[in-house]
Amino acid sequence: MRIGAHVDPTDPLAEATARAADAVQFFLADPQGWKAPQPRDDAERLRTAEVDVYVHAPYVINVATGNNRIRIPSRKLLLAHAKAATAIGAKGLVVHGGHVNAGDDPQTGFDNWRKALAYAQEGGGFGLPVLIENTAGGENACARRLDALARLWDAVGDHEVGFCLDTCHAHAGGEELLDLVDRVKAITGRIDLVHANNSKDGFGSGRDRHDNLRGGTIDPQLLVAVIRAAGAPVIVETPGGTTGQSEDIAFLRTQLDPETAVR
Repeated sequence: MRIGAHVDPTDPLAEATARAADAVQFFLADPQGWKAPQPRDDAERLRTAEVDVYVHAPYVINVATGNNRIRIPSRKLLLAHAKAATAIGAKGLVVHGGHVNAGDDPQTGFDNWRKALAYAQEGGGFGLPVLIENTAGGENACARRLDALARLWDAVGDHEVGFCLDTCHAHAGGEELLDLVDRVKAITGRIDLVHANNSKDGFGSGRDRHDNLRGGTIDPQLLVAVIRAAGAPVIVETPGGTTGQSEDIAFLRTQLDPETAVR
């Protein structure tokens, strides 16, 4: 199982070495901005590295919304990030599921996702898997609770999309982690990446605040069970910089290796 961390984008491979990580995830541009990503000087190094690379799309992207001033730039920016991620050999582009505005028909959001994927196909395709991530908050979110995720997958499941399961988001979003993998796979048929994060806040809080794996409000052994069941690559998005993330990676490796697992 490949285990890594979300890192600073300046020199991701150095960050991987510092954490003894098999994988890295990073942003290609300001996560709160609308600027398209620029070519990277280390693109060839990233493409040929033994470390697996994942890219996280900016948080501002919301292809589900009915607000055209956000929706249209969102789908253009998502395609731009996909092409830039492909250029560095990334294995996937993670993007949040988005939401509709209060009072809008939720089905509009699912339909807008389908339209966004069709738009990408018209532009030559993404070039790599786009991994839709579950989110922690918002009553109008398209991928917070599994009933909404099922409706989203009805709209997008025929397209080349995958799923990224965030453990903190699921817990804070009000989904029990016990047997979560089975329930997700019954909808999506797949889990392509796990964001392994504990939560600073309680179950169903709707708050997206990550904690280290042995901190927070989730039993660390429950997190390990979810990760083991998912059987997918893992990225920790936990606090504490190099030290905190290195400890989380080491903890997972110890727990997931049956010969050395702490009982």
